Amino acid sequence: MTMELTRALPEKVLPRHQERQAVVYVRQSTPRQVVENRESTRLQYGLADRACGLGWRREQVTIIDDDLGRSGSSALDRPGFQRLVAEVGLGHVGLVLGIEVSRLARSCCDWHQLLEMCALFDTLIGDADGIYDPGTYNDRLLLGLKGTMSEAELHILKARMHEGRCAKARRGELFLGLPRGYVLKPSGEVALDPDEGVQRAIRLVFAVFERRRSVSGVLRYLVDHDLQLPDRVRSGPNKGDVCWNRPNRATLSDMLRHPAYAGAYAFGRRHYDGRRRLPGKPHSGRSYLRDPQKWMVLHQDALPAYIDWSHFERNQRQMAMNRSRHTGVPRGGAALLGGLISCGLCGRRMFTTYTDDGREARYVCHQLATTYGEARCQSISAWPVDRLTSTLILEALSPAAIEVSLQASEDIELERRQLHDQWKTRLERARYETALARRRYEAVDPDNRLVARTLERDWEAALAAEQSLTDEQRRALAQVKRPGFPGGSNL
Repeated sequence: MTMELTRALPEKVLPRHQERQAVVYVRQSTPRQVVENRESTRLQYGLADRACGLGWRREQVTIIDDDLGRSGSSALDRPGFQRLVAEVGLGHVGLVLGIEVSRLARSCCDWHQLLEMCALFDTLIGDADGIYDPGTYNDRLLLGLKGTMSEAELHILKARMHEGRCAKARRGELFLGLPRGYVLKPSGEVALDPDEGVQRAIRLVFAVFERRRSVSGVLRYLVDHDLQLPDRVRSGPNKGDVCWNRPNRATLSDMLRHPAYAGAYAFGRRHYDGRRRLPGKPHSGRSYLRDPQKWMVLHQDALPAYIDWSHFERNQRQMAMNRSRHTGVPRGGAALLGGLISCGLCGRRMFTTYTDDGREARYVCHQLATTYGEARCQSISAWPVDRLTSTLILEALSPAAIEVSLQASEDIELERRQLHDQWKTRLERARYETALARRRYEAVDPDNRLVARTLERDWEAALAAEQSLTDEQRRALAQVKRPGFPGGSNL
């Protein structure tokens, strides 16, 4: 019976099929497979000879290999598969050949779309087991079963990999990229970055947030003092080198929310939502931070820490209050109680409005008016309220005025010292780069002008960078020393 079926398979190939093209679809799932699993790629290219053996001329055989190194789980990122479906839909293809069904598609959605197109335009499908006609019931049923098994196989493989990854994470040994300020030793242990400048910059972020209590305040401090954030290059020829980038709000928020800085190992902090994917980008969904109670793994005191766990929890509460509409850091503006004052009639938060180019401020309660069309509760000038509030604050602080002044002076002195250390570290690094460029230039053979000229330019560039940084430090310190800067006269 098997021999009769084998002899019957070529009967499905009719002259009307041979008048059109025979397409050989070649795919490997990853670039690593393309490099290492060369035998599989060679077998797929060899299907062109099989097409010639079935009656197609060599010039009629088209090889589509645009998807080498691409996963078959989706057609969105596979131009080769899209080209194949388009050629079938145009009626140009009489036979589609693949080493197995999983090479064509790992998704039943994409697979059955191809089956529908092939059945509609009388296109045969072939693999290592034989030739199939999607227009017939038996062949269509068998091809559908093969596609289902292919997708199930992909699900099983992903499930095995996910369970292995979770098991490693539960042991606290899975690191998918360390945050800035940490390095992974050859032994597999996590350690603080050996660069003292990197450690100082990381600790400065947490120290400034402790004083200013908002991400915007930390960002403004770093920008005002021309300070950058460190990171290590994660790929390329300079992998592992320290690079300094301008600070941004997203980076600072991630640093302040990352439990690793408090010495905790965490896994499963984010939830991926694939419903917000962009067209043509299968991995462009959005991820959200979960509540700490829903983290998959949390091991405290597992890593070297920049801050303690109580400090970390205090930062999370502060950022949560800053996102709230009723608590947190007062909002900007000349009014003293902007974002803090509540209406005495309805209890709702009062808004702050400014007139006369910002010189006149008023506290207004109009939530009922804007929401329900009712009359405004009340509106009052900010000046008398702020004046009364200032008087009450000074009366409350007068018994401890000396203690408060001393504490403020200590905070200013600490900030000055941290700023001075940052500039000292940057200048020390610039002088090292200049000395290194000089040593390289002096070590080269003077007669080898091709190399000497390049090293000379590098030395000149390092000298210019050092001089520029020195000028920036001088301007920054001069700005700090001006009378309007708190404590600047002591720098």
